[in-house]
Amino acid sequence: MKNQRLSKNIHYKRKEGSFCLTHISILTDRPVSNLSMAEATKRYAVVTGANKGIGLETVRQLASNGFTVVLTARDEKRGLEAVEKLKESGLSGQVVFHQLDVVDPATVASLADFIKTQFGKLDILVNNAGVGGSIVDGDAFKASVASGATERGGVDFSKLVTETYELTEECLQINYYGAKRTAEALIPLLQLSDSPKIVNVSSVMGMLNNIPSDWARGVFTDAENLTEERVDEVLTELLKDFKEGSLESKGWPSSMPAYIVSKAALNAYTRILAKKYPTFRINSVCPGFVKTDINYNVGVLPVEEGAARVMKLALLPNDGPSGSFFVQYEVSDL
Repeated sequence: MKNQRLSKNIHYKRKEGSFCLTHISILTDRPVSNLSMAEATKRYAVVTGANKGIGLETVRQLASNGFTVVLTARDEKRGLEAVEKLKESGLSGQVVFHQLDVVDPATVASLADFIKTQFGKLDILVNNAGVGGSIVDGDAFKASVASGATERGGVDFSKLVTETYELTEECLQINYYGAKRTAEALIPLLQLSDSPKIVNVSSVMGMLNNIPSDWARGVFTDAENLTEERVDEVLTELLKDFKEGSLESKGWPSSMPAYIVSKAALNAYTRILAKKYPTFRINSVCPGFVKTDINYNVGVLPVEEGAARVMKLALLPNDGPSGSFFVQYEVSDL
């Protein structure tokens, strides 16, 4: 048998007039179809927005369950530091880093190419990358939580947040379109798995009772006619009404509209994908009020518990539910 040629590929990405390293990989020149049986039974996962918080802990738990995990992050330095921390905890060789900005189609394509050449398939995608879509008065928010606001029915964000059109647009681009872009790029690789899963990390704030607009709720609840184009219409209308200053009069949430609607859209997209790919298990989940940077670490749950809710869906059997929204461990109405 001929020796297989090994080559070291060093990949760079132009960034602000310079070049930054995205990943280094050792590849063989053999085609993916010639992978050995042992290699074919290995399991591979991708987690977006994984340099900290629930994303990082999900990587840890997947790796601890025998998966080779691609930890992705926008910030290369933070992503590599996260991988080193996991290696120091005994997960050396099970976690690799790849730079990913879900808003940038080039980095999404680069990730897909990396997985194809390095692993030949993908078994699990966890869409975790997300932003809040507003500027929050952190001190006031922490004081509100400390005073028991969460137990009294919720924090009044209208007094705590500042929102701009630019932040609203960014939130929709990352939380919804970024997850969609990543899923579309990786679905061909997931189709090569015998147990493909997509987990979209969502929020109870995306439940439809948080959206006053009868029209928007109607779009999201019309299962028979729900399409990606219809979801796009809702998001386009939100941006138009924000720019016109008519959010409340048009029935949008009075505070954090971008975050709420982006998560509602993500839940809707979850149902669309599940219908389109019936052999996949595709679900969205609210992991709970977890202590993370997005809530200034005032959540009541540790990241280990939040990630465990994600893991439940990532490890579903092939006959498990699909197209559902989970609140922690239970299926919930939207």
